[in-house]
Amino acid sequence: MTKLVANADPAMCTNLGFMAALTTTTCNWTVPQVNHIFETFIAMLGISAFIWGGWLEHAGPRKAGFIAALCWGGGLVLGGIGVSMHQLWLVYLGCGVLGGVGQGLGYITPVSTLIKWFPDRRGLATGFAIMGYGGGAMIGAPIAVALMKHFSASGGQGVASTLMAMGVLYVIVMAAGAFGFRIAPTGWKPEGWTPKAIEAKSMITQHHVHLNKAWKTPQFWLVWGVLFLNVTAGIAVISMASPMLQDVFGGKLAGLTEAAADLTAAQKAAIVAAAAGLVGLISLFNSLGRLFWASLSDKIGRKNTYYTFFVLGIVVYCLLPTWGHLGLPGLFVISICVILSMYGGGFATVPAYLADLFGTQMVGAIHGRLLTAWSAAGIVGPVIIASIRQAQLDAGVAKNLVYDRTLYIMAALLFVGLICNLLVKPVKESVVMTPEELARERSLQHEASGIGGDAATAARGAFGVTGILAWAAVGVPFLIGLYIALAKAAALF
Repeated sequence: MTKLVANADPAMCTNLGFMAALTTTTCNWTVPQVNHIFETFIAMLGISAFIWGGWLEHAGPRKAGFIAALCWGGGLVLGGIGVSMHQLWLVYLGCGVLGGVGQGLGYITPVSTLIKWFPDRRGLATGFAIMGYGGGAMIGAPIAVALMKHFSASGGQGVASTLMAMGVLYVIVMAAGAFGFRIAPTGWKPEGWTPKAIEAKSMITQHHVHLNKAWKTPQFWLVWGVLFLNVTAGIAVISMASPMLQDVFGGKLAGLTEAAADLTAAQKAAIVAAAAGLVGLISLFNSLGRLFWASLSDKIGRKNTYYTFFVLGIVVYCLLPTWGHLGLPGLFVISICVILSMYGGGFATVPAYLADLFGTQMVGAIHGRLLTAWSAAGIVGPVIIASIRQAQLDAGVAKNLVYDRTLYIMAALLFVGLICNLLVKPVKESVVMTPEELARERSLQHEASGIGGDAATAARGAFGVTGILAWAAVGVPFLIGLYIALAKAAALF
């Protein structure tokens, strides 16, 4: 992510400090300097959701969604300007800070809205919302590649122009989606649906907990730990999957009998293609797993879904080194796909888990606070993983074995997550809002309900021409991205 400086002085640039790198126009940026942009982005995602989640519940999804569009798209434009001017601080401000704010607000806004429209299928609702977040990579990445190819035709790498073009495109598309949001009426429920009687020890409450009390409960921090540990383990696979596949199986991916065999240029290309295919599968299973597992949670319950994540995850993580030792790349790839489906499923299921525990009135704000677990895992996880791998290499461990200890440690983290999930209990009656407090909270909403009169009739009307066009606008690009991901994955087979 840089316009290379043709006459950079190696002697001067070798020992350039990070602060100096932020403003230099005479030295090329190093990979570690650029990598910190992603860490800033992840941190700001959680921080912004934490700070402005409560504001979202009062301002309404249309205003929040539009501001998210401006921050995310505008951040990319500013980052592109930074690249064109070779000013790293502008890239940090645009892609890191502003982009992170846009992503934080853009992530929780549809979840907060949809979960109130589907009281009977909270998992399905959050699954669709968060599948869109994961599936966006399958659409955005090919567009970015095509734009860079187009802009680089006239010289350079085309990164700056691509960032600015993508930023404008995102503002337009996200703003159109934001203005289409509608708030469910108070007490809304689907026609013909009657809530089940709530048992005394049920995990699903019929009441609502205010944000100021919810995040101070043991339940909130236990679910925080559940998400943090699930994400940390998932990031281990995401960050290591491609190099791990190449290091563990090597020549076997090119049809040779020995992993460490000498390779021709064509065989090396086949291995790289196989690794790229795995990346395509990761994107696919990460996205589809969000809808599958979240929808399943409507049937088996949120707590049982996380039990499945942790128990199955422990088994699969412990099996990965075994598949490597036995030279079974097919089972290795299948296991990684299962892990990534549960990684995505964990993101999609947690908002419904929070709605079950704390009610739907402030679930967007509570979810925003919980996303700090993602930020923490996104920063801490890769550091731990890289450190363990490097320590193994420094100790002389063979490259195809350096991942074993890391994978076993990830399995241990999942066991801790299993304990956290086990300890989650229904919230106490003392923390729920009284009818008066609930009425006051609803009176603070600045955005009126998008449905008046016969709510059921209006909701059915959403499946008319406008609904079909909206589904097509989302579905067609997603199917194209799906095709591209499958085409990449075909290299594995």
